[in-house]
Amino acid sequence: MIVVCNTTPLIGLSVIGRFDLLHHLFGTIHILEAVYDEAVIFGREQGGAKQEVSSASWIKRHTVYDRSSVDLLLKDLDLGESEVIALVQQLGATLVLMDERKGRKKLAELGISKIGTLGILMKAKEVGLLSTIRGDIELLHQEGFSISQTIIEATLHQVGE
Repeated sequence: MIVVCNTTPLIGLSVIGRFDLLHHLFGTIHILEAVYDEAVIFGREQGGAKQEVSSASWIKRHTVYDRSSVDLLLKDLDLGESEVIALVQQLGATLVLMDERKGRKKLAELGISKIGTLGILMKAKEVGLLSTIRGDIELLHQEGFSISQTIIEATLHQVGE
């Protein structure tokens, strides 16, 4: 399975001390140079994403070569989301880790599987890496991640918490 990751899951999981879940669940993660720059070079969070992303040997960095594909996607998406989807197509990826609503909608239209930060936590609980996710979700929310109370409640209900 080839997995491409956008910036938000990297930062979100790092902020709550769960960055290692990415490697445990997915093995190698592929990111854009721009995602690396956003998380490491320009990152403002205090959770450690700078250190974790820059030192993770299981994260592979890429550049998108098909700029026309990116330009076409820019009609509906911002640059980061457009490049992530172009990288998915370039690598033949089977899963995208992304939280942004517009990007997830476009992935669904293209028939590309996606999972967000909450989905990663749910998957970790499902396979036994975590026994509970309520505290992690609450911490994400406290750290400023935009998660509606409805989504929080639905997620916790789905995992029996």
